[in-house]
Amino acid sequence: MKLGLINSAWAQAGQGTLFGIEKTKEIGFDTIDIFADPLDIDVKERRLIKDSCDRLELPIKSICCVAIGLIDFNPSVQRFSVDRCKAYLDLCYEYQVDNLLLVIGEYIWQQEVIPVEEQWKTGVENVKILGEYAKNLGIEIALELEPFKLSLINTVDTMLQFIEDVGMPETVLANCDISHLSLMDIEPDQVARMKGLIGHVHLSDCDGKVHGDLPPGHGVVPIIDYLAAIRDTGFDRTVSIELEYSPEPDKIVEWVAEAYQKTAEMMDKLGCRG
Repeated sequence: MKLGLINSAWAQAGQGTLFGIEKTKEIGFDTIDIFADPLDIDVKERRLIKDSCDRLELPIKSICCVAIGLIDFNPSVQRFSVDRCKAYLDLCYEYQVDNLLLVIGEYIWQQEVIPVEEQWKTGVENVKILGEYAKNLGIEIALELEPFKLSLINTVDTMLQFIEDVGMPETVLANCDISHLSLMDIEPDQVARMKGLIGHVHLSDCDGKVHGDLPPGHGVVPIIDYLAAIRDTGFDRTVSIELEYSPEPDKIVEWVAEAYQKTAEMMDKLGCRG
């Protein structure tokens, strides 16, 4: 496996794009994931990201996209969201990444107004459209399992069912987020059920109660047990550390370096980094 970092760690600490990319390489990461909306960044930022990563030989493995409008009940919002996701996929192609990391959102109105089955169907249909577009570009889509009770995909069962309903298992895959699994009380042995369907992995710690995205050791997640379970599925792609909202933004370099060191040690112990 390769060890990567999602660059949002730097942005949320007020650091610029170039600083974050250069520090990611300097600390020792093998790869980087990019959190950037192609509809928000200008052409200079777009080129800065790719040119900097190429210069530093730091491959971009994934681009993160939150697209909750894919399951909105308004057709106009759905159309915009599909077009926006296609722009993301175009950027994935331009950056030569492995996958688009896709968050598709949550049920609204406590599942009481719109039938659950209807909102699920809407999500499946729109992801099918994106799956076909991604397939044509040679890009995968990795669906994130979210740790919230109304998220469309928040269990291994719902992940497997959604992938099955989309019907494109070679293109539309699962993102295995370790702290999210822990928050949803999904034991490491359940990871085996996603064997052959894991396209990407996120790694962070948390307090076991609420979403945290902390460095390993700052929470209670048995990260090494999840990593071992992921390794045992035959997964040999990228594990990307996800860090959000450092309590000391002025010490973000130390925060990221600590997360890198502890994760690298676990991967070395498991013999899964290479």
